[in-house]
Amino acid sequence: MQNLRAPDLAEWLSDASRPKPILLDVREPWEVQTAQIPGAVNIPLQQIPARSDEFDQDAEIVCICHHGARSAQAGMFLEAHGFTKIHNLQGGIDAWSRQVDATVALY
Repeated sequence: MQNLRAPDLAEWLSDASRPKPILLDVREPWEVQTAQIPGAVNIPLQQIPARSDEFDQDAEIVCICHHGARSAQAGMFLEAHGFTKIHNLQGGIDAWSRQVDATVALY
């Protein structure tokens, strides 16, 4: 699993020449309602084992949570189950708000 800084993710998402990654937000629904990155798929961390088959094991997946710990857990689980291109958003949605998009609420 690779750590990915928020500005690097923003650059990736804005680069039309690169395929977009799957943004996997592993926070609880109330957290996603408070702050989110557009286009992210919300699957709370505890549901990842039951729902990981919803994704291609070779897809680029960026795991997102509040500060980066839960998303790292999700990433480790996915890697242990055969996923090969996992990234963890370092600092989570908090870093995204502080470094990329100040319109995203802090909580």
